[in-house]
Amino acid sequence: MTVRDRPYIIGLTGSIGMGKSTVAQMFADENVPLFDADAAVHQLQGPGGALVDAIESMFPGCTNSEGVDRQKLGAAVLGDPAALKRLEQLIHPAVGEMRLAFLQDNRDQPMVLFDIPLLFEKSGADGIDHIVVVSASAEDQRARVLARPGMTEERFEQIKSLQMPDAEKRKRADSVIDTSLPLAETRQQVQKLVQKLKASLA
Repeated sequence: MTVRDRPYIIGLTGSIGMGKSTVAQMFADENVPLFDADAAVHQLQGPGGALVDAIESMFPGCTNSEGVDRQKLGAAVLGDPAALKRLEQLIHPAVGEMRLAFLQDNRDQPMVLFDIPLLFEKSGADGIDHIVVVSASAEDQRARVLARPGMTEERFEQIKSLQMPDAEKRKRADSVIDTSLPLAETRQQVQKLVQKLKASLA
């Protein structure tokens, strides 16, 4: 697809605990079609998912009748860069195909949103027209992440070490959505941005 025969693509990203999923839903509430990379991975790894057999052969014992056991798979690759790379080489092309199909299905829309957790770290900004970074204070981020079931300080630090620092992401962003504010104010930021982008495309 060329720029003229596809929608304007917004790339949404942000580090763990920044509120990205909440903001993605706010864009969807404004009728911006949403492609969720994490949801695509869940589909590929869920019951009957297209990648379950390949992941089992690559990491034996990491799947069951429900598909991939994400905790076991995470334990198998976290802290092992070579294993993580092998897994990514399997997953990224499959997600890319699903994203292309989504783009084709929404080709008549003025804009779409790609929710890409590791946009800067892994995917790159190629083909993205406008990068939105979801950000919050370090205190809010830590409190949110450590409130998750099974999360530890050590695991949080490990995950953070694999992600570009928030300050660097903010520098590279075309827009920043702040989620340390009350929810209604965060929603207003999203609404204003959608209106502004739609106006610029009109």
